[in-house]
Amino acid sequence: MKKKNFSFELITQDDKARLGLINTSRGQIDTPSFMPVGTQGTVKGIYPEDILKTGTQIILGNTYHLLLRPGIEVIQKFNGLHKFMNWNKPILTDSGGYQIMSLSNLNKIDKNIGAIFKSHIDGKKIILSPEKSIQVQKAIDSDIIMVLDECPKLTNDKKILSNSIDVSTFWAKRSKVEFGKDNSKALFGIVQGGLYKDLRKESIDRLLEIGFDGYAMGGLAVGESQTEMFEILENSTDHLPKEKPRYLMGVGTPADILGAVSQGIDMFDCVLPTRSGRTGLAYTWEGKLNIKNSKYQNDQSPLDKTCHIRNLHKYSKSYLNHLIKSNEMMASMIISLNNIYFYQQFMSEIRKNIKSGNFSYFYKKYINYFN
Repeated sequence: MKKKNFSFELITQDDKARLGLINTSRGQIDTPSFMPVGTQGTVKGIYPEDILKTGTQIILGNTYHLLLRPGIEVIQKFNGLHKFMNWNKPILTDSGGYQIMSLSNLNKIDKNIGAIFKSHIDGKKIILSPEKSIQVQKAIDSDIIMVLDECPKLTNDKKILSNSIDVSTFWAKRSKVEFGKDNSKALFGIVQGGLYKDLRKESIDRLLEIGFDGYAMGGLAVGESQTEMFEILENSTDHLPKEKPRYLMGVGTPADILGAVSQGIDMFDCVLPTRSGRTGLAYTWEGKLNIKNSKYQNDQSPLDKTCHIRNLHKYSKSYLNHLIKSNEMMASMIISLNNIYFYQQFMSEIRKNIKSGNFSYFYKKYINYFN
């Protein structure tokens, strides 16, 4: 059976906020969209079938980590990550570029070779070239593939940032050549340039010359203020093609997402819902709740009475407070699932308000609600 081609449709806009639809061979993705992070082939502490029930349409996997463990040879025996992890919807894979930054003490960059890593697992030498990254992502059978980029840490040094653009653009060209032609998958370019609008414009222009199926904003959510991030997005999205999806990597809080949507971003991913769940922090329509707090010790209300997945609506805040204080893993499982459910409900409300032309009202109501 012929696979369905990747495509993006911009349905409507409310000012700069965009309502869209991505088509992939494994299903549709309503945008703005939030992707739970499944770095190691799992969204931590949550069954894939429960992730599906939250309304999640796409998840994220990681090239670097899956290359190291379990290894591509294992995943290929299952014809890709989808069957391996029991997830039949779309998957986007990070190229390993983020690990170039986050594991900078374990790697060095060679423009011609790629990133040369010392494995954080066993110390073995790993070379991740642009070509290797694409090969791994194709072996994973990812639906949306990211080019390998060099993501520098937060810096005001224009020379470092300009060099990063040179390396990333060179790698982007090589990534596209290796990707070849496969209309059933998408290849996204990644914009760099730090907090300099002129460098961001330069990076965008150079990527547009190459041509990609979508464009990601990289090098943000690395320590800059929310205001700085929004200013860069406001300027950068004006230079991105309207007919292609836009992805803000590694973001974020509900307020981050809301502000980025207002600047024309379509796709998001972040570990926050599950990482917060493991520390007892719940995102709800009541706000951000620290369930460890003693004020919840006798609270008989659930986190969300509308969430019937795993009967979450039957678990009281009092019980969760007890589980957290007892260091029981079930607490993180319940709160993580709640948080993913909330994020998807939040995205659904964003889409509804863009469609009805009421996004500015929704924005004003919730932009500071979760602080």
